[in-house]
Amino acid sequence: MKFVILATLTAAAPLAFAADNSSDTSFYKHLAQGGMAEVDLGKLAGQKSTDPKVKNFAEMMVKDHSSANQKLESLASSKHLELPKTLDASHEATKTKLKVLTGNSFDKSYVEGQLKDHEKTVKLLETEISSGQDADAKAFAESVLPTVKHHLEAARELASEEGVKSASR
Repeated sequence: MKFVILATLTAAAPLAFAADNSSDTSFYKHLAQGGMAEVDLGKLAGQKSTDPKVKNFAEMMVKDHSSANQKLESLASSKHLELPKTLDASHEATKTKLKVLTGNSFDKSYVEGQLKDHEKTVKLLETEISSGQDADAKAFAESVLPTVKHHLEAARELASEEGVKSASR
């Protein structure tokens, strides 16, 4: 009987973590969704864009977000959290929209999306840092925030060159 109780408690520990820290769990999942989208959309931009600056930005997104995604997956796995493996409906719709665009229309739409997504991600990371309960999630957010802010600044510069207006400016 003692073994059954101990086994039940041990098996429930990861579930207790997820239930007690739902905002942290949400952070992991939203960050994973955004990271996957950055890689997918960056690969698409690398294929479709004819602008070398957009292609370079897209390559940076693929490289940096692939690395961050691997670290996030490892951290989430250590916490027995399963991260999404496919894009959510919103990111899938963005990808579908971008697939049919070409030339300057593609570049502008891609860059506009990058501005919005990186602004949201900065807010997500800052919220986790200021109010998250999971020390590892907070540390991860602190470690990637400078890179995401750099991406946002690069997206703003690219937007200026492409004639795209930032929502926050």
